Amino acid sequence: MYVIGTAGHVDHGKSTLVQALTGIHPDRLKEEREREMTIDLGFAWLVLPSGEEIGIVDVPGHRDFIENMLAGIGGIDAALFVIAADEGIMPQTREHLAILDILQVQGGVIALTKIDLISDPEWLNLVEEDIRSVLMNTVLETAPIIRVSSRTLQGIPDLLKSLSDCLSDRPPRPDLGRPRLPVDRVFTMPGFGTVITGTLSDGSLHTGDEVEILPSRLHTRIRGLQTHKRMEDTAIPGSRTAVNISGINVDQVKRGDVIAYPGSFKPSQRIDVRFHLLPDLIHALKHDTQVKLFLGAAEISSRVRLLGSEELLPGEEGWLQIELDSPVVATRGDHYILRRPSPGETLGGGIVVDPHPKKRHKRFSEEVINNLDTLTRGTPAEILIQAMLNLNVATLQDVIVRSNLDQNIAKIAAQELITSGQFILLENFEQSPIFPSTLLTSKTYWDQLSRKIIQEVDDYHHKYPLRRGISREELKSRLKLSPRIYNAVLGRIISANALQENGTLVQRAGYSITFNSQQQRAVEGLLARFQASPFSPPTTKECQADVGEDIYNAMVDLRILMPIPPDVVFRKQDYDMMISEVIDLLKSRSTITAAEVRDHFNTSRRYVLALLEHMDTQGITEREGDIRHLKIK
Repeated sequence: MYVIGTAGHVDHGKSTLVQALTGIHPDRLKEEREREMTIDLGFAWLVLPSGEEIGIVDVPGHRDFIENMLAGIGGIDAALFVIAADEGIMPQTREHLAILDILQVQGGVIALTKIDLISDPEWLNLVEEDIRSVLMNTVLETAPIIRVSSRTLQGIPDLLKSLSDCLSDRPPRPDLGRPRLPVDRVFTMPGFGTVITGTLSDGSLHTGDEVEILPSRLHTRIRGLQTHKRMEDTAIPGSRTAVNISGINVDQVKRGDVIAYPGSFKPSQRIDVRFHLLPDLIHALKHDTQVKLFLGAAEISSRVRLLGSEELLPGEEGWLQIELDSPVVATRGDHYILRRPSPGETLGGGIVVDPHPKKRHKRFSEEVINNLDTLTRGTPAEILIQAMLNLNVATLQDVIVRSNLDQNIAKIAAQELITSGQFILLENFEQSPIFPSTLLTSKTYWDQLSRKIIQEVDDYHHKYPLRRGISREELKSRLKLSPRIYNAVLGRIISANALQENGTLVQRAGYSITFNSQQQRAVEGLLARFQASPFSPPTTKECQADVGEDIYNAMVDLRILMPIPPDVVFRKQDYDMMISEVIDLLKSRSTITAAEVRDHFNTSRRYVLALLEHMDTQGITEREGDIRHLKIK
């Protein structure tokens, strides 16, 4: 399915020609009919001699409505460029041609209209020569010129054949699985509710699909689809599509909004672009100029930041970072137009290179310019790398969406990058091919992030040498990573044996607590007290008072001491022996009392109760009144 857009000067017969071709008059507004002038976008369709059904977007030619023209011209496959034989090239002829050139509309057909008003064949030849000279070095340079009359229908069959030939070798619009419909019209139909129209790209829509309206992020569902007034279950890329949505009022959607699957696109208020300033302008483009951005069907007041220069002279190209007053939905490779707000004038345009720059660029940074150059001219692999560098860590699918590459081309390039080590898998390390949902990152970011994580652990060891390691949660909090990314990154580092887990703690691989000579003397002094009275040892508070809280905690971490809440602590060897002897006693006599255990170890009730309650909580013993019996087998 293809869409053709009309273009040309006011009153050169665009709408009349569309009616002659299709039988549909595209002017839908009463004012348009009365003034015999297209003010807003009009739509029609026809079947070419090849059997191909195409849509037609009819745009205004008058300079006062050039901005309405831009809302419809962005999604077309070819241009029907209309020039009246009695007037030839006119101001809006040139401006429309410049716009088609900037948007890189690949080819079309020139309709030389109103030939019924010309009786001198030589005049038509002169007009054609003038047209050819103006079309040189533009996207329409080789377009055929067909002489037609919308009144007598002379030349209409030839024009239809030329349109058919123009589109015959065009590949179908790609289905990238992420439909995007820029809204160029919103209205209400009785019995149906809100209907939006636009030219669908990048994917298919289906009746019943849940979609969102961007940038407002309103969620809705598709009640019905129409293409050329036919009900359809599926709308395909490249088709003029009318979408009946539920639960949304007509005043909640506006021209320039985008309909898409939830979460597939992210609006942005800053974009990086390559820009070409038209050569026939009088003034240069200066930094911080206020402009209007036209992208898709959107028109947004913006301000340009020149990168690498103070100004661009007419005919020059350069890099811009455009800051928008309101969000726009853009992808890499989208074409756009800039116009001066007052007086209205088309300045130029180009392509979007990065729809989501991470920050406001330094204007004269060589690194910024080099990165933008790579995004513009790079191979699929280089484009994926740049997309990943902007995302840091992302799923393969998110990287592909960011790059705006074809899915199959991008997956092949991604696999090559993984094989070469430039992309690092954070999940499913052995999986081939990788799933679209798999997390990955660039080697550059991986090296940076893994070094940072290891350094955080090393710093913790340095600051707290008597602790086994940092807790997983504290490390996650310091890194400010999402749980999924944190777990994946940490898991990868641990799998490489740079770090290790010790319970809920993370530590350097091979790290162990060591005491200096002074600390070792304190440890030995405390252990002497335990040895002197193993079953009536010093309490937790007494231990901390003797050696300090840090050394005490280290002795617990090293399992030299075994604390039993609330305030009892044993040497680990004494604890193990006491547990073993209680079990042996129970095996020999079936039950035991606290008094019997007290007498066995010749200690006080305080230590015995703490030990027995601990054994209960560990599932070793079970208490019934004043006696206990073995719970374990």
